[in-house]
Amino acid sequence: MSSEPTSTKPNPPERSDSSSSSSVENHEIHSPIPIRPRLPNRKSSGTLIVPRDSSQVGPLEPELEPDDVRAMSPRRTSEDIENMGREAREELHRHARALQDSLLMIFNRIEAVKEEHDKLDNHNKFLQKYIGDLMSTSKITSTSRGRK
Repeated sequence: MSSEPTSTKPNPPERSDSSSSSSVENHEIHSPIPIRPRLPNRKSSGTLIVPRDSSQVGPLEPELEPDDVRAMSPRRTSEDIENMGREAREELHRHARALQDSLLMIFNRIEAVKEEHDKLDNHNKFLQKYIGDLMSTSKITSTSRGRK
């Protein structure tokens, strides 16, 4: 029996109830897990503890030139905010005044149109009465002429 030559072909997997043969086969089938390369060691950045009275504590105000973009920050002082509020109120007051003036002009125009309407209406009534009187006198005169 040992005279048989060993073959390089793997034997077909046999089905079995034991898990030991399948775990060995799975280990042989899967490729090994890749290993991550190690990072170089860093040097310590030193201590970050600073004494309370040190000048390094707190934010530093950078000196910026007037044309620097960072100097054109939208931050405003309380005086700027007050000025903006005053300008906004003045603008609203001017706008309200303009609206009131235009409303007064419209009201005056309406009153003028009403007066013109009343005047024309009175003239119209006068003319209707005048025409009616003329018609009635013409009937009287026409009937009196026909009797003669």
